[in-house]
Amino acid sequence: MLSNALLAPLLALAWLLAQLPIGFTGPLASTCGPLLARVFSSRRAVAERNLELCFPEKSPAARAELLALNFRSLGVAVIEFIVAWWGGRQALPRITRLDGLEHLLFARERGQGVLLVSGHFHTLELCGRLLTAHVPVAGMYRPHEQPLLEWAVQKGRKRYALAMYTREQLKSAIKHLKAGGVLWYAPDQDYRRGESVFAPFFGIPAASLKATHQLARLGNALVIGFEHRRDGAGYALKLHPPLQNFPSADPAADTARVNALIEQMVRAAPAEYLWIHKRFKTRPEGEPSLY
Repeated sequence: MLSNALLAPLLALAWLLAQLPIGFTGPLASTCGPLLARVFSSRRAVAERNLELCFPEKSPAARAELLALNFRSLGVAVIEFIVAWWGGRQALPRITRLDGLEHLLFARERGQGVLLVSGHFHTLELCGRLLTAHVPVAGMYRPHEQPLLEWAVQKGRKRYALAMYTREQLKSAIKHLKAGGVLWYAPDQDYRRGESVFAPFFGIPAASLKATHQLARLGNALVIGFEHRRDGAGYALKLHPPLQNFPSADPAADTARVNALIEQMVRAAPAEYLWIHKRFKTRPEGEPSLY
């Protein structure tokens, strides 16, 4: 964990960079990715292993190329994150495509809440902010352990998000959904806390939270996939049709459907996914570690 003495100037620098149009920070972003790959070699190894597990059909050379693209994308994401959190309107890029907004607006016209399900893509923060220009959105997130970083992220996100709910604020999140609100949620990581089941992700049993099923049931909300990716000089956003007959009576089946939806998004933009996370860290009883 970074000390406050080191973190404070880094945050100040990030704030200054966020005031520039995103095009001005392009050269920095392009060099940041390869640097991250060298500095965080253990995370590079995790990403390499994840790509091996999820794309066994690709040749080693093709996976190596995807890994390099993934870290270049991660470097761009560093700039995108600070622009999303602290950048003014002049710094924001444009949306080149926005498909499926009618699904979201239809639910809002009916007064029904919407659970926006996405994955941990490099573009999630910036594209989330771009979406809020069309519809108010709240989010669920895991707090940061470093108090100064938590303060900075909260301050940045609350410039455009209606609210940010932690797991401990579940009742408030459900109340938001019941009132017809839109709640962004990314359930695609291996969390130690929360009720989970093993559901397929790229054909591998992955410990997956049942929270999407629970939030949709308790909040009487539609579940809509939120897909986002870079598109030339801008960003393409896509809102999928609501999942039908969701939630069902089977939380495990519902969780498998959510994983399949996120996998579909990952396959559409594999270089922009957060492969440095140990998605398959928790294994079914008796199975060996994959890392």
